[in-house]
Amino acid sequence: MIKHLLSMQDLRSKEIETILNDAVKLKQKTKKEETHEVLRGKTLAMIFAKPSTRTRVSFEVAMTQLGAHAIYLGWNDLQLGRGETIADTARTLSRYVDVITARLFKHLDIVELARYSSVPVINALTDLHHPCQTLADLLTIQEHKGKLKGLKMAWVGDGNNVCNSLMLGCTLVGADISLACPKGYEPPTELVKQARANARESGSKVEIVAEPERAVLKSDVVYTDVFVSMGQEAEANQKLKRFLPKYQVNKALLNHAKSDAIVLHCLPWKPGQEITKDIAYSPQCVAFDQAENRLHVVKSVLTFLL
Repeated sequence: MIKHLLSMQDLRSKEIETILNDAVKLKQKTKKEETHEVLRGKTLAMIFAKPSTRTRVSFEVAMTQLGAHAIYLGWNDLQLGRGETIADTARTLSRYVDVITARLFKHLDIVELARYSSVPVINALTDLHHPCQTLADLLTIQEHKGKLKGLKMAWVGDGNNVCNSLMLGCTLVGADISLACPKGYEPPTELVKQARANARESGSKVEIVAEPERAVLKSDVVYTDVFVSMGQEAEANQKLKRFLPKYQVNKALLNHAKSDAIVLHCLPWKPGQEITKDIAYSPQCVAFDQAENRLHVVKSVLTFLL
């Protein structure tokens, strides 16, 4: 059976543990400048319908450090941009490469890509899920807190793809998560149900509230993201009115968290909107640790799937 990574639900808790532990080892090898070219001769196809800094660079550098090769394919570089079906693209690329990653607008598109691919497919972001980001988040939290199980995570802001994956990931590893989202901007009901099913298995909790202070209360980790995601520019004014100032991560809000709480953000950010500049660039915020850990997690995911 080919294993894909389309959402956090494609992983069991033990598999997440394996990926994180291997990411730690790969990170140590990188720091010591030890070679770890375990995928020598392998090729990754990278399909990007949406541009990115961290995603593209982390995947390309990961393949280089693993002794492998990556091919960047913008949507219009492929026949997809001229009407070829996703199914035929998957069938064709599978004859050339060993693994495919795709950063797409619609989650259904990556599901179709995986359905017709004969090699592993990795979700590098869709409108519903961002599993590689969540794995990097979990690694970062584990580094700073020494564990995952039993911690309280707080999400403040839009119930977007990063939120969805974090909610699933936390409940798979046994961490509690409390989400503060404006009414109408909560995560999809079906994903909340799945997270609560995970929580029953792992002994954690999922809470969705309207008040950020309640979500953040005694939390170990506070996470936020931009209020206006790529492709939502037309909604910018409407969303900013709904989110500001109530859902901004600032010093006053963080006073409700534990004194040693860390702040996460997947980047890029808009200091002054979802997070204040003094918090964004403070020692409490570990956003650039997260960004670095994308590289090591991606290396671990690639070796895990291959």
